[in-house]
Amino acid sequence: MSLLPTTLVVILLILAPGPVQVAASSWIIVDDETGHVLAASGQNEKRQIASLTKIATAMVVLDWAEATGTSLGTMVSVPSGVGGVGGVNPCQLQPGDRVSLRDLLYSAMMSSDNHAAYTLAQNVGTGLPNPQALSPVDNFSAHLNALARKLRLKRSLFLNPHGLDSMTPPPHSTAADLARLTRYAYSHAGFNFYVSQPTREISIQGVDGTTRGFLLRNTNELLGRNGIEGVKTGRTRLAGDCIVLAADREPEAVERDGQKTAIPRRIIVVLLGSTNRFSEGLTLIQRGWSLHENWSAQGRPVSKRSTL
Repeated sequence: MSLLPTTLVVILLILAPGPVQVAASSWIIVDDETGHVLAASGQNEKRQIASLTKIATAMVVLDWAEATGTSLGTMVSVPSGVGGVGGVNPCQLQPGDRVSLRDLLYSAMMSSDNHAAYTLAQNVGTGLPNPQALSPVDNFSAHLNALARKLRLKRSLFLNPHGLDSMTPPPHSTAADLARLTRYAYSHAGFNFYVSQPTREISIQGVDGTTRGFLLRNTNELLGRNGIEGVKTGRTRLAGDCIVLAADREPEAVERDGQKTAIPRRIIVVLLGSTNRFSEGLTLIQRGWSLHENWSAQGRPVSKRSTL
């Protein structure tokens, strides 16, 4: 009897990815193309998500701009209420400053700028449908939740555009819901520009008429490693360390019925409640690619139960 079958079984057992060991409270690894869940733990647990909220903020802005034909180069004013926003204000935005929607998106997504997110909400919130006559920022938050309903983010509640969570009850989401949201974000051609750049210089027009430049630095320390091209970091006392990562590889060439097809390869990782988001995030990306290769070798099987 040939030993080849036994040998193949042994090789497959050696190469098969083992269990993922991560200390974070909840996490998920997903194939972006199909939504197939490669591995997960506590993925449906409701948790605070800090600045990962800004992924939803960016998408409400981008969807609104596309629907209304509004240029992202449009200059808008920093509102008076910006002084009451807590957390990071890396660009030192002051009431009356004027900044483009595009540069506000860069600052919110790259530098986790709460003041930029608030400014986006104030200005875009005035242009969104507002049947309840809410304030612009509250109206914007209502549209964050409308987006959540549209995407079937059934365990998510957004209460502001930046993710600060000092209110009671605090806003929340889950690793699975954030993976769904990130898949939606990547379906928008422009989203990747706002999360993939290590640095970006933006321009701010001051109240006194002078223009000042500011060099943004991406808070995502993993950009460029293992194909990682985004997405967003977050941290508050309640949320702990959080991160959403997306990583790309060259498309996989597959031949079916004599036709060659290039299948995109991108995996999404969501990590919530970590004490070391970059180390654990990189671990999940590396394991994710091993799981993805094993799944691809099996013919990429998907089922309703295993798909977001």
